[in-house]
Amino acid sequence: MRKLREILRLKHEARRPHRDIAKACGVGLGTVSEYVRRAAGAGLSWPPPDELDDAALEAKLFPASTSPSAPRPQPDLKQIHQELKRDGVTLLLLWQEYREIHGEEGYSYSQFCEQYRRWAKKLKRSMRQRHRAGEKTFVDFSGKQPHLVDSKTGEEIPVELFVGVQGASNYTYAVATRSQDLPDWVDAHMGMAEYFSGSSEIWVPDNLKSGITKPCRYEPEVNRTYRDLASHYGAVVIPARVRRPKDKAKVETAVLVAQRWILATLRNRTFFSLEELNQAIREKLEVLNNRPMKRLGVSRRELFERLDRPALKPLPQGRYELGEWKTCKVNIDYHVEVEHNFYSVPHQLSEEKCEARFTTRTVEVYFRNRRVAVHQRLRGRGLHSTIPEHMPRSHREHAEWTPSRLIRWAERAGPATGQLVEEIMRRRPHPEQGFRACLGVMRLGRRHGPERLEAACTRALALGSHSYQTVKNTLSSGMDRLQFDQEPSVPTPHHENIRGADYYAAQEVKC
Repeated sequence: MRKLREILRLKHEARRPHRDIAKACGVGLGTVSEYVRRAAGAGLSWPPPDELDDAALEAKLFPASTSPSAPRPQPDLKQIHQELKRDGVTLLLLWQEYREIHGEEGYSYSQFCEQYRRWAKKLKRSMRQRHRAGEKTFVDFSGKQPHLVDSKTGEEIPVELFVGVQGASNYTYAVATRSQDLPDWVDAHMGMAEYFSGSSEIWVPDNLKSGITKPCRYEPEVNRTYRDLASHYGAVVIPARVRRPKDKAKVETAVLVAQRWILATLRNRTFFSLEELNQAIREKLEVLNNRPMKRLGVSRRELFERLDRPALKPLPQGRYELGEWKTCKVNIDYHVEVEHNFYSVPHQLSEEKCEARFTTRTVEVYFRNRRVAVHQRLRGRGLHSTIPEHMPRSHREHAEWTPSRLIRWAERAGPATGQLVEEIMRRRPHPEQGFRACLGVMRLGRRHGPERLEAACTRALALGSHSYQTVKNTLSSGMDRLQFDQEPSVPTPHHENIRGADYYAAQEVKC
C-alpha cells in the first residue's frame, strides 16, 4: 500500500509519465497503469482523505469477490517440516507433489511457502534449524550430575551423564560414566553408535579437553584418539565454536530433556553401581524416545526410523580399540620409550621424532603418518622388544649368535670342531667373550672347507691349544693334511735353564 500511495502521488502531484514512475518505484509499467486505472475507477482523488488507512485503501482498490469460494485444501505442514529434513527435498518439490494431488484447487507456490513459514515461526528457534537426515550427531555432558552411593560408607559419589542426539529426529541417547576422561568419552561414543545402529557424517561436541586439545574458532585441534575413533565410524569431528551454545542447540535441549525426564524421575532411587544406574537410565530413555513430541505430534523413535536411521553409515565390523598417542624421540639404540618399556624401530630413524599409538595389546610406531613398527605391548618396566629387521646388519649378526647355536653349527663340520668351539667359550669368564674367536673359526671353515677345519681342530685339541690362532696357523701351513702320528716328535733337550713341568707343579703347591 505504501508503494501504491507513492505511485498515485507521482501521477497526480508530480505529474510524471508512467515509465518514470515505474523506474522510481521499482515496479513494472503495466503495474503502474493498473493501479492508476483502479484508482480512477474507484473515484479516488489525490490526496486521499486522512481516514483512508491502508486496509480501507486496499478494500477500495481491490474489492473481494462477492461470490463465495470453496476453502482451499490445507497442506500438511508438520509433514512438510519433516520432509524438508530429507536430503535434496525442497519446498518447490513438496508444492509440486501437493498440486499433483489437489490440482488447481490447491494453493499457489507463493502461498504454499507462506503457509509453511507462518507455521514454522511458531516453533522454537532451535527447531527451525534445518538438519539433514543422518548428517549430524550432537554430544555433550550434562551439567547436573547423577550420583552413586558407596554401600559401605554411604558416601555419595558423583558421576557424569553423557547425552547424544540426532539432528533431524531428536532421537536421544544417554549413559552415565565415571568421568569425562578420554577412556570414558570414547566408551560413551561407542555405546551411542551401537544404540543408533550406525553413525552420522559429523559429530559436534563441545570443546572439552578429552575431545579437543586446542580450542580455536577457525582451526580447532581434535584429540588424536578422538579423531581415530570418529574415523573408525566414518565420521568427522567439527566442534562447536567456543562460547557459542547455539552451534549445538540440539544437544543443549536434549540435555535439559534428559535432566527432566530421566534424572528427575530417578531422584528418589538409590544406586550402588554404575551398571545399575545405566540400566535405569536405559529404561527411562526408551520411554522418552517413544513419547510423542507435543509440537510435532510424533515420537522421536518414529522420526528416527523414518529419517535418520536409513541415512546413517553402518557400523564397522569390529569395535574400536582404545589407543592413546604419544610423541617420542628415537634413541641412538633405535628404540622408543612407551610407558616405561622400550620398542625398536628401523635403525635409520635414530634421533627422529615419531608418534606411538598404544593399546592394551599392541604398540604401533608412526613416522610421518606411516606405520614403521608394530609390537606386542610389554607388561612391566624396563623391558625391551626388538625386531631383528630393525637392527643394523652388524648388530643383527652379533645378536643372532648364542653359545648353543655356535656349538650346533660347529658340529656340522665335525665333533672335534664342536668340541673346540665349546672349549673356547668355556675357558672365557663369559661365553660371549669367545664369540669372536668362534666366528673366526667359522670363517676358516668357509675358506678351507669342513674336512680341513675338522682336521685342524683335532690337532688343536690334541695339542691342548684351544684358540682361533692355532687353527688358523695349522690351516695356513698345511699341517692339517698330515696324519697326526706322522708328525715328527722333538724330544726336550737337557739344559740347566729348562726346568720342566715338575718344577712349575711344585711352585703351585707352595703357593
